[in-house]
Amino acid sequence: MQFKHSNLVSILKLGLCTFIALGFLAQVQAEDKKADGKWTWTMPGRNGGADRKMTLDLKVDGDKVTGTLTSPGRDGATTETKIEDGKLKGEEISFTVTREFNGNKMVSKYNGKVGDTIKGKIEFERNGETQSRDWEAKRATDAK
Repeated sequence: MQFKHSNLVSILKLGLCTFIALGFLAQVQAEDKKADGKWTWTMPGRNGGADRKMTLDLKVDGDKVTGTLTSPGRDGATTETKIEDGKLKGEEISFTVTREFNGNKMVSKYNGKVGDTIKGKIEFERNGETQSRDWEAKRATDAK
């Protein structure tokens, strides 16, 4: 009888450890995916124009981040640009967006901290000088 009880205890311990390990793994995977999805924010319009709504669609795979940034273009059209060099380390996200205007490339480097929002800085070069601005994106909600 002692032998059966010892086996039962061992099986229960193994099952409990497996359950805890799977729960931890699910939590880690959920943390990795918390940046997934659509995020939006507004930026001031040029020369006092209307605010511009930006939409970021992210896909996280481990520490690699891919996706697109959609922004308003001229004449009501939208411009969709792929993000490059996307990385997620813990809560820190970073990526670059390269746009071309009239044959000139403009590279914007985004970084931020992912939580309920993504809050950080955008760095870019204008007139030969590095400039930065704050950005804070909120998870997009679908209007029904």
